[in-house]
Amino acid sequence: MAGDLSTRDALGIIVVSALGTHAIFKRWEIKHILVVSTLLLFLPAALSTLLIPHLGSFKGIAAGFSVYFITLLSSITLYRISPFHPLAHYPGPLLPKISKIYHIAKVSSGKQHLYLQELHNQYGDIVRFGPNEVSIRDASCIMPVLGAQGMPKGPMWQGRHFWTEVHTLIGFRGPKAHQRRRRPWNRAFNTAAMKEYTPLMQNRVRELGDALVARQGQVVDLAEWIGFFTYDFMGDMVFGGWTNMVREGGDRERLWEVVKSGLKIEFIYDNIPWLSYYTRNIPGAGNAELRAMAIGQTEKRYSRTSTSKDLFYYLGNEDGAEKEDPPKHTVVVDGGLALVAGSDTTSSVLSSIFYCLLRHPDTYDRLQAEVDKFYPPGEDSLDPSHLSDMNYLEAVISEGLRLFPAVPSGSQRAPEIGTGGKLVGPYYIPEGTQTRIHFWSVHRDPRYFSRPEAFWPDRWLIAEGLQAHAAGDEPFVHNPNAWTPFSFGPSNCVGKNLALQEMRMLLVHLMHRLTVRLADGWDPAQYERDMEDRFVFSIGRLPVVVERRD
Repeated sequence: MAGDLSTRDALGIIVVSALGTHAIFKRWEIKHILVVSTLLLFLPAALSTLLIPHLGSFKGIAAGFSVYFITLLSSITLYRISPFHPLAHYPGPLLPKISKIYHIAKVSSGKQHLYLQELHNQYGDIVRFGPNEVSIRDASCIMPVLGAQGMPKGPMWQGRHFWTEVHTLIGFRGPKAHQRRRRPWNRAFNTAAMKEYTPLMQNRVRELGDALVARQGQVVDLAEWIGFFTYDFMGDMVFGGWTNMVREGGDRERLWEVVKSGLKIEFIYDNIPWLSYYTRNIPGAGNAELRAMAIGQTEKRYSRTSTSKDLFYYLGNEDGAEKEDPPKHTVVVDGGLALVAGSDTTSSVLSSIFYCLLRHPDTYDRLQAEVDKFYPPGEDSLDPSHLSDMNYLEAVISEGLRLFPAVPSGSQRAPEIGTGGKLVGPYYIPEGTQTRIHFWSVHRDPRYFSRPEAFWPDRWLIAEGLQAHAAGDEPFVHNPNAWTPFSFGPSNCVGKNLALQEMRMLLVHLMHRLTVRLADGWDPAQYERDMEDRFVFSIGRLPVVVERRD
């Protein structure tokens, strides 16, 4: 039969088959390895035999595969940039519309937050930065995207979790499943439970203060030491104990190293989620070392009775609130999530707050004056009873969170399957596409905040009526609904109150005991140059010199 076909007819069959393959992938987004192999390997191989009678074996197979894949890729490219694509009417640069690979290459240095801000400044409040994804810089869209009636999480979460059936809390795309899984977390972070964690927090904050005092006069990397503290504390809070980085002066168990090594590869899977479906069985592809560490700590925690109500107490249903105990693997993944999510995020924000304070001596001095007012010499600065009354402290933290949110580029959302799409403010997000609120750009938008690029804690006092806005200044603009450092809605950060309390206690204690200044000869602008958006912020060094105040 092949010999009866002309070369032209054979090529026509190959072209039509390639177009059909594109239609199949577009309609069903197939990932099953057998089906994908059939469409991308066996089918073009079979079709190539139609050219063998005309071109010979080698040339026939080479030509058949070439025509098939050139047609397939051309069809995909033309569709994505055509007016028929569901996101065609949203502006954006050309190459990202064709492939997310361009976006990954563009932001491989970790500057996604700045790149998306640049795109918003050029194209407006909604910008298409991938074949099927848009970024939004419009505060009015926060509720319809992230609120109770918003959209489920997007496919990036399946990519990050390697398409496993065992999800962490933040990995659930459906709101109902997420709500069920969140119940023990809500108990773990209610007011009564938070009191259980205070002694653990006080102990670790005191330990950090002692370690820095012991190194007074030396140049120390404050960002690194704050990271040691957050990992030590979260190890205590989650598992009843794990690392002692502050005490040991380093990451001897390599936990921090293992976590950091996974950020870059996970960023790729964020943007090309189907890729992890095929790489998940490759050794090391799924950060197996971190999982093994979490399993080890879980086994240790299961084998002993806790002397305090740590997070494991609630995740493992030791409080008896659930009818059935959760499977061990569920506790393992959620325990690992709590450790990492509660450590990296808090440490990056705390380090950024210190960076801002040290670059603005007037705010540093004003905060230290407030600390001295509530905690004069001889007072216990680890006593949390005054923290709620410290208005300037709260303003400094809020401003640090505005300028340097832990998750600068937001969390991906997608319309629920079967709905056809969702109207988000003035924008329609079709089914099969994704969106995200770009927190970094919203937080720095002059429509929502006066002096948006400035570190200006006073704005929070003015907004609360605790401080007058200076006469003659430009009109005061402050939209609290545009401030979302802990995300928004039912999937917001469940550990928000714990993180805020950590920040308050650590800032007060260190400023009560120490005078901190930037190291001589270090360029402060290097701090922001070193920041990398890997879903969460990864920060560089913050070299300082500390001196005792007492």
